[in-house]
Amino acid sequence: MTCPEPGDVPLSLYVHIPWCVRKCPYCDFNSHALKEELPEQAYVQALLEDLRWQQPLAFGRKINSIFIGGGTPSLFSGVAIDDLLRGIRQQLTVAPEAEITLEANPGAADADHFAAYRAAGVNRLSIGAQSFHTMHLKALERIHSPEQVRQAVSAASDAGFENINLDLMFGLPGQSLQQALADLQQAVELAPAHISWYQLTIEPNTRFHHQPPPTPNEELLWKIQQKGQGYLRKMGYAQYEVSAFAKPKMVGRHNLNYWTFGDYLAMGAGAHGKISMEDGVIRYSRERHPQAYMQMPGAKANRRVLEAGDLQLEFMMNAMRLRQGVAIALFEARTGLPFARIGKEVKQAQASGLLETQPSRLQPTVRGQAFLNDLLILFDKG
Repeated sequence: MTCPEPGDVPLSLYVHIPWCVRKCPYCDFNSHALKEELPEQAYVQALLEDLRWQQPLAFGRKINSIFIGGGTPSLFSGVAIDDLLRGIRQQLTVAPEAEITLEANPGAADADHFAAYRAAGVNRLSIGAQSFHTMHLKALERIHSPEQVRQAVSAASDAGFENINLDLMFGLPGQSLQQALADLQQAVELAPAHISWYQLTIEPNTRFHHQPPPTPNEELLWKIQQKGQGYLRKMGYAQYEVSAFAKPKMVGRHNLNYWTFGDYLAMGAGAHGKISMEDGVIRYSRERHPQAYMQMPGAKANRRVLEAGDLQLEFMMNAMRLRQGVAIALFEARTGLPFARIGKEVKQAQASGLLETQPSRLQPTVRGQAFLNDLLILFDKG
């Protein structure tokens, strides 16, 4: 196994802000309900101190995208986000055309916030709509109303944002086919550049896992997915990933870097990073608890070099989410492994109708994406 050339692998930056107004019952992210005053300045200082420790990992490389996620980053003021982005630019080389995304919840942002974020350099907003039905928002324990979603998109547009993503979920408790399609229709009416439409999954260590709600059966989920994908395609949103739909030239560049096995630095409580270095591909994470993180933001945690088996599985787990797949050459460039290592498994997947039979690409079939776990298990040598 050879090591990927770090300078040839695109580099992004993920920033995690761990606080929410309220913890959603389906959320398994490292997020914490806010119980006291938001320590935004102290946290920004900790983030920038964390970055100072990580700066050598960038190897002088250029940052192509920044994603500020959570939690609910829109709880932070425009001043705090401006301080954060200024501090990042002082320590790293951020490409002039870099995509800079901030996640916002309709119940935790307003027009003044959006204008301040835009002035700070944020050029893409990801707004967590989840549904346009009040009953489903209540079931998910979201703190906003359908009208607040519309107001948030309008305020973001007025603030100068042209690149807006709407997050929507399907397979919600008690949801019908008609309700799921109505959610999509109302989202499309707001004309976002990008729609992330994904199925509610019941994850371990969530309240929904311990108290499962009544969700649609597999047959209904399949109908929702097929009808919904067809509707979005008809309305001009191309599906380029399992749950990502974009207007022309408006794909999410940060997430695309994940799916093509690019590199990314990670700042913030519980954040996870991946870096290609001379001795291999490294994954690392930061301290999970916000208070402990702020006390020791540069502390190392869970740093490990990926073995060959991990590399091939993780590459396929990401790349096979893409509708068009990836070039075989990318597998070799990003993992440092020869394609021959997975040649047998590729032939098995092709024979099973899970991969297209193309000589130069690794591309899932429609069946392969519908049964992605069946495809990936072929490459799991752990």
